[in-house]
Amino acid sequence: MRLLRSLLTKIGFAEAEAVSDPLYIFLLDDDVRRHEWFQRRFANDYVDIAETPDEAIKRLRENRYDAIYLDHDLLPEHYNSVEPDDENTGYAVARWLAENPASQRSATVTVHTRNADGAMRMIEVMRHAGRHAEYVPYTLLVQKTRLSPRR
Repeated sequence: MRLLRSLLTKIGFAEAEAVSDPLYIFLLDDDVRRHEWFQRRFANDYVDIAETPDEAIKRLRENRYDAIYLDHDLLPEHYNSVEPDDENTGYAVARWLAENPASQRSATVTVHTRNADGAMRMIEVMRHAGRHAEYVPYTLLVQKTRLSPRR
């Protein structure tokens, strides 16, 4: 059947099918609603979710991902912290990625927090280490991922 379809496509009687392998997506976020959104958005892909920086770093050490999405503000403990980028924020993961340049080298990194100041500090630490990362506020992430050539 596949051979017939291929032949029909070559002579112009059938359209080519775009078949792609699933992506491996990593999400660091403590909001269950965002977990659900990512799982719906990437329904044909593998989505791995962590809620804490420690859990995120463990998974980033153990697995390979095509795309990494990081939130800055995590856990209620962070909101009472004097430090804007303590170990309870996504900044800890951004810093770990910067300090471990061989890890997740081919993954695209997107910071999707609503905290623009925190996002820019995360982007800065990664870019300073030679990593490409971009900031897309969560409210614009729907539009950004909709424009993806895969979907």
